[in-house]
Amino acid sequence: MTVIRKDFARVTTANAHNSVLGSQYQRSVADYWNAERNPVNLRLGEVDGLYHHHYGIGHVDWSVLEGPEETREQRLVAELHRLETQQAETLVGHLGALGPGDRVMDAGSGRGGSSFLANLRHGCQVDGVSISEEQVAFANEQARQRGVADQVRFHFRNMLDTGFETGAYSAIWNNESTMYVELSLLFAEHARLLRRGGRYVCITGCYNDAYGLPSRAISQINAHYICDIHSRSTYFKELVANRLVPCSVIDMTAATIPYWELRAQSHLATGIEQAFLDAYQNGSFQYLLIAADRV
Repeated sequence: MTVIRKDFARVTTANAHNSVLGSQYQRSVADYWNAERNPVNLRLGEVDGLYHHHYGIGHVDWSVLEGPEETREQRLVAELHRLETQQAETLVGHLGALGPGDRVMDAGSGRGGSSFLANLRHGCQVDGVSISEEQVAFANEQARQRGVADQVRFHFRNMLDTGFETGAYSAIWNNESTMYVELSLLFAEHARLLRRGGRYVCITGCYNDAYGLPSRAISQINAHYICDIHSRSTYFKELVANRLVPCSVIDMTAATIPYWELRAQSHLATGIEQAFLDAYQNGSFQYLLIAADRV
């Protein structure tokens, strides 16, 4: 009987896993993030316990490259983390007027950094969604340690088909996670989940239609992260098609270049930095914040 119960548990777990990961591609992405232990994510999060999985914006304090060599790495880590937190705070600042009675969603929540910032700023209830079981477990443990597990919860679910209630959310965001999914499917689910007048915000890299087809540097980025960067026009076409009307668009390309220049000189460089710099500087790649209202 014990063997039967164990076998049943394995089958049940496998079925739940397959219901979340809808394709072989999604399984490969989940495998990547389940195994990911990149110091550029983990070391930066250790600064203050906010673990982000995105890039930074703003002016760099280049003095971190000066001073005693024995503390140079520490200064670089702190500055890179400051820039990525500034990016997340910019996103959270565009979510609109929220309060403790509002429920919001972090779609593609990673290890939870943006979710915790939203809760800190607005006091709202947050659901984070990720197809990485490792990220979900890590983020839920962070919520427990921060004493907000009753307000910020992370779920092993697919952001294309969350299973949450229709119209339950006042705001939803994607922070550099839209390149892993088809936008038509993603925005249809977001439109279903958002109440009328609810706010959607994304920060994303997209390829510039005016440049032409994706550049070589963008192809390198896609290969590095197992993703598929969308065109700028696709975002706006699919947003409007799903009743998400842009109310604010900010080109943050110039604001993110200093982050990449600093990261390229750091001990945390992963080898993809020059591809980002090439793509941003030759005009083939743009870094946008898009805020839209559900109508």
